[in-house]
Amino acid sequence: MMFWIQLLIVLLAIFVGARLGGIGLGVMGGLGLTVLTFGFGLQPTAPPIDVMLMIAAVITAAGSLQTAGGMDYLVSLAERALRKNPSRITFMGPIVTYIFTFCAGTGHVSYSILPVIAEVSRQSGVRPERPLSISVIASQQAITASPISAATVALVSLLAGYQISLINILMISVPATFISCMITAWVMTKVGKDLNDDLEYQQRVKDGLVQETLDTNAEQREAAAKPYAKRSVVLFLFGVLLVVLLGSLPQLRPAWVTDGKLVPLSMAYAIELVMLSIAALILLFCKVNASHLIKSNVFLAGMQAVISIFGIAWLGDTFFAGHMDQISIWIKNSVTAAPWLFAIALFVLSILLYSQAATIRALMPLGIALGLPPAALIAMFPAVNGYFFIPNYPTVIAAINFDRTGTTRIGKYVLNHSFMLPGLIATVLAVAIGFGLAQLIL
Repeated sequence: MMFWIQLLIVLLAIFVGARLGGIGLGVMGGLGLTVLTFGFGLQPTAPPIDVMLMIAAVITAAGSLQTAGGMDYLVSLAERALRKNPSRITFMGPIVTYIFTFCAGTGHVSYSILPVIAEVSRQSGVRPERPLSISVIASQQAITASPISAATVALVSLLAGYQISLINILMISVPATFISCMITAWVMTKVGKDLNDDLEYQQRVKDGLVQETLDTNAEQREAAAKPYAKRSVVLFLFGVLLVVLLGSLPQLRPAWVTDGKLVPLSMAYAIELVMLSIAALILLFCKVNASHLIKSNVFLAGMQAVISIFGIAWLGDTFFAGHMDQISIWIKNSVTAAPWLFAIALFVLSILLYSQAATIRALMPLGIALGLPPAALIAMFPAVNGYFFIPNYPTVIAAINFDRTGTTRIGKYVLNHSFMLPGLIATVLAVAIGFGLAQLIL
């Protein structure tokens, strides 16, 4: 009975926190942990300090990039590519959002490119729902492929004891997520009526709700880019490359003798040092005002993620640690017999948490404790991309609002929305491809 009452408290904290939005998930996680600690006597586990510090370092660098104008410059380049291939927008759109997210480590960078995708597709006669829906999903899938995303760094830290390096994860997650997105993009080219045959679009045209002019212009964006924008992009991408190299080649990291063994600098520390240094270089050489940095969209969204992980991951860790024996008895046999069942658990929890990183921190330790092979855990990594399921995530809402034709929408029954089909296809394919690659690579 105590188990179910405590589980109810955990789920209630997640539900209310998700409804509050922003840092609500984190503070409700803290409240739930307080109840479990003082009310039920559960001993708190160690808070996820390393993950929080890695995320803070990464989003500081990404915020510096945005403040220096680097994001705007990247958008101008992406816009040029989209306009050169308007008929292939259903493929080009997700490629661009995937690359943006892969490099920045956050899907929130896709806000700037979604209106371009919506307008280019409309002008070329392509149903905007097709490229917009898969572009949003691609930005989510890329989180589990980015070497500097909060989710990836969390997974790296958790699997460090298995001699799993960053490159091991990327060799599986990058091709698995990218290929799944491209296959899903092809499926989306067949979805829905053509734009000119869509009744909602026709009605909006009659009502004068669809303008014929494009709101954005690549040349204007590039001309308006701040003078140090290109330099900030070079510095940031150098930082991303350095993180990949340090994670792939441990011998590049300094090492010290500890207890008679040569122990290299941990990857968590390496990411923190590199990204803080890149942020410092952008501040110094790109004329960035530090006070403006902390007001950037990327920095604010990232810090919300830090607080969310702080509370909800700590709550999840404590609950699972306090009931590990009981939980293990219930699910160990079924999960070890069919490891893919753990992917369903990751998917469901990500729907509740609205965060890949928080899901990894909350549930992946359970998979490790159950003895699931590291290869299987990496293959199931993309399963944490379930927050498209309920259509209230910011990028989902943004895409709906940017589509002035009305083809990208939330359905009558809420869950029959434009992102459900591509989200499910891409996630299932990514996990399936991941299992195949894991067998070959690890």
